[in-house]
Amino acid sequence: MDSQTPHKRRVRYTGKYPKKFEEKYKELQPEKYQDTIAHVIQKGNTPAGMHISIMVKEILDFLDIRPGQTGFDATLGYGGHTKAMLEKLNGIGHMYATDVDPEESAKTRKRLEELGYGEEILTIKLQNFCTIDEIAKEAGGFDFILADLGVSSMQIDNPKRGFSYKADGPLDLRLNQTKGISAAERLQTISREELAGMLMENSDEPYSQELAKAITDEIRKGRPVDTTTRLREIIEQTLNAFPESILPQKQKKDTIKKTCQRVFQALRIDVNQEFEVLYEFMEKLPYALKPGGRAAILTFHSGEDKLVKQALKEGYKAGVYADYSKDVVRPSAQECAQNGRARSTKMRWAIKA
Repeated sequence: MDSQTPHKRRVRYTGKYPKKFEEKYKELQPEKYQDTIAHVIQKGNTPAGMHISIMVKEILDFLDIRPGQTGFDATLGYGGHTKAMLEKLNGIGHMYATDVDPEESAKTRKRLEELGYGEEILTIKLQNFCTIDEIAKEAGGFDFILADLGVSSMQIDNPKRGFSYKADGPLDLRLNQTKGISAAERLQTISREELAGMLMENSDEPYSQELAKAITDEIRKGRPVDTTTRLREIIEQTLNAFPESILPQKQKKDTIKKTCQRVFQALRIDVNQEFEVLYEFMEKLPYALKPGGRAAILTFHSGEDKLVKQALKEGYKAGVYADYSKDVVRPSAQECAQNGRARSTKMRWAIKA
């Protein structure tokens, strides 16, 4: 009897074009369907399962990477930035990279190995970037460091991960689904006051009190908020109940969209302890750099940007940095037009004394 694995038919979809993540079989196989990938990118979209690296030119211009140097990519993700930095090393030197997502980092490791970047030039560690001090000790310090603090597109777009309010999926939001508790579990036990505080602190949510009441009331009635759709529905119902004098009808659609983005962001920051991790990383950063070493950091929302800005400023005042960015570097208008996810990006940098 033939023991071969039976052929698995691709997911069928209605209409001319696939809409759901799992239906986009061409985008999920970029090496096989390069024309489709190019077409999607040309339209200003990110192909399913991919991530388009942001501000690559600006990062490389600042880091000034030379063959023989040692570098660290704190957030491996899809590996686009790592690949660009490895190319600058030209086969001489070494790079270290960390990621907490076991699923995506395994795919990226394989992709980079196939491009010729194996263990002799690249060390990938499945751990949090706040362990930078341990890695710097092993490496003997770094000449250049990059931390891209954004969540990768392939995580956002995959409904199973629960990062987006746009597609139905479990309300998870963890970068590593094997550790900690999901956002749904977190909501199950949180108090109204704590949730309101979290929404305010993590994403400056103007409707934090009303949303916290609506979410915790729902859970208290024995109706779990455990899917992305359920959370989105509660947000919609809460804002739709506001009178015209508080929230005019013509503003509701856009306000609901932005509120969903802020609520999901606040929960993601909380379950992944992003601020605590970033604070620890920024404290250790200058001591991981060699004298004259350079660090570039990409931020995507005001909370993390404020934290990075403050840490660099304090480091400069204390004399650990010779220079730092007084103003942010922004992506070009052309890049923002090609990749909408670049619009909120800010780059800050520092040079070790």
